[in-house]
Amino acid sequence: MATPISRLFPHHHTTANATVSTTVAAGSRYSKTMKLLSRRSSTEKPLHHQRLKRSYRWLLWLSLSIYLFFSSSTPSFLPSPISRRSLSPAPPSLKIYIYDLPPEFNRRWLSNPRCASHLFAAEVALHEALVHSSVRGLDPFEADFFFVPVYVSCNFSTANGFPSLGHARPLLSAAQELISKDFPFWNRSKGADHIFVASHDYGACFHAMEDVAIADGIPEFLKNSILLQTFGLITPHVCQEAEHVLIPPYIPPDIDSWPAPETAKRDIFAFFRGKMEVHPKNISGRFYSRKVRTQIWNGFSGNRRFVLRRHRFDGYQSEIARSVFCLCPLGWAPWSPRLVESVALGCVPVIIADGIRLPFPEAVPWPDISLTVAERDVAGLETLLDLVAATNLSVIQRRLWDPAVRRALLFHRQSVVYGDATWHVLRALEGKVHRRSWRQRRHERRRRPQSHSPMGEMW
Repeated sequence: MATPISRLFPHHHTTANATVSTTVAAGSRYSKTMKLLSRRSSTEKPLHHQRLKRSYRWLLWLSLSIYLFFSSSTPSFLPSPISRRSLSPAPPSLKIYIYDLPPEFNRRWLSNPRCASHLFAAEVALHEALVHSSVRGLDPFEADFFFVPVYVSCNFSTANGFPSLGHARPLLSAAQELISKDFPFWNRSKGADHIFVASHDYGACFHAMEDVAIADGIPEFLKNSILLQTFGLITPHVCQEAEHVLIPPYIPPDIDSWPAPETAKRDIFAFFRGKMEVHPKNISGRFYSRKVRTQIWNGFSGNRRFVLRRHRFDGYQSEIARSVFCLCPLGWAPWSPRLVESVALGCVPVIIADGIRLPFPEAVPWPDISLTVAERDVAGLETLLDLVAATNLSVIQRRLWDPAVRRALLFHRQSVVYGDATWHVLRALEGKVHRRSWRQRRHERRRRPQSHSPMGEMW
C-alpha cells in the first residue's frame, strides 16, 4: 500500500534531522531512503522551510507519478490510453454552395421511405444538414466548395437480393454535365472543389463486388473531385485514389438513447446477426466475406455464449444493447453499419476486417473502444474475448460510452450538431481549403478586412 502523504513529514515544523522512507507498491515494491534535512541553526528557519516545501512538492509529484505509471500499465494487446486532439467549439469557417439540381437527381428518390433511413443514407442526411447549416453559401463566387446532391444509393438492392448500382454512373455523369454547362465553377477548377457522396460498399467505384469495382475504377470525371465515402483501407486501393473524406455509415440518430454498458443488463456474451453463408462461395461465384463469416458460423454456432443469427429481425438493436461484445466482420466490403450501431448502443465492437481504415480518428479513439481480430485468427476468438473480459472490459466500456465518441458517428438530418458526423466532415473539408492555392487566396480574401490600397485591389 502506498504511504499516505500526510505521514511523510510528521514534524516538518522543527529543525531536527528527519530521514523519510516511503514505499510505493504497483505490482512490485520500490523503496528509497532520502536524507531530506540537516541540522540548521534557528537563524536559518526561512531557508529551511523553503527547501522543505520544495522537497515536499517533489516527493508528492514523484509518488503520484510512480503510482499512476504502474496503475495504468496494461498488456500490449489491450487498448492504449485515449489521446485525442481537443476540438474547437467554433463552427467551421467554410462556405459551401449547394447546387439546386432537378428532382430526378435527389428529391424524387425520397418517395421510397427507405432511401432516407438505410445504411447508405448519409448522402441524404449530409445534404439536408448542409442546407440548414450556417456554412451554406448562397453566392457561388464566394464559395470554398460546391456540393453536388445526387442520391445514388436509394435503388441499391434489386429483387434477386444482389446489390445493383448500374444507374449510379449515368446519373452522376448527367449531373456533372448539367453543372458544367450551366455554371462556370466546374470548368474553372476541373471539379477539384466539388463534393460528391459515395456512401456504399466500394465508394467512388460504384460497385458492390470488389473485382468489378477495381476493374471499373473511379469514373474519370470524378477523379479530380472530393468524395465523402464509407470505404477506406490503410493500404492503397483503386477505389480511394481520389481525394476523399472517410465517413461512417448512416444509422438513425435516435439510437443514442439506451442505458450505459456498465449499468445495462448484458446477458449475451458475443453477438452477430447478419448474412452467414454455410458455403461461402455463393451463386455469384465469389467468396463472400473472404470466408470469415462462414468460419464464425462453423466455429461458434454451437457455442451457447455466442448468439449468432442468420436472418433479419427488425428489433436486432435491442439484441446489441444486451450484448457485451458485438462481432463486426467484413461483408463484401470491409466496413459495416454494425460498427456504428455497436458504439451507439454500448457494445464493444470486435472488428474482423484486415486493413480497414476507420472514420474520424482524431475524435474517435478506435484502439481504446474496440477490439481488432485478424481474419486468420477467427478460430481463437473466444479465448481473446475471455482474456479481455477478465482484464480491462470495464475500462473499454467507460471509454466507449463517452458522449462525444457516439456523437461523432451519428448524422443529424435538418441540422449540423456540434461534434456530430457532418460537423467532423466540415472540419476535414476546412483542412483541405489550403490544399489549392487559388482556393486559399479566395478563403483569405473573404476573411481579410477590405483594403482600399492598390495592392488590396489586386486581390
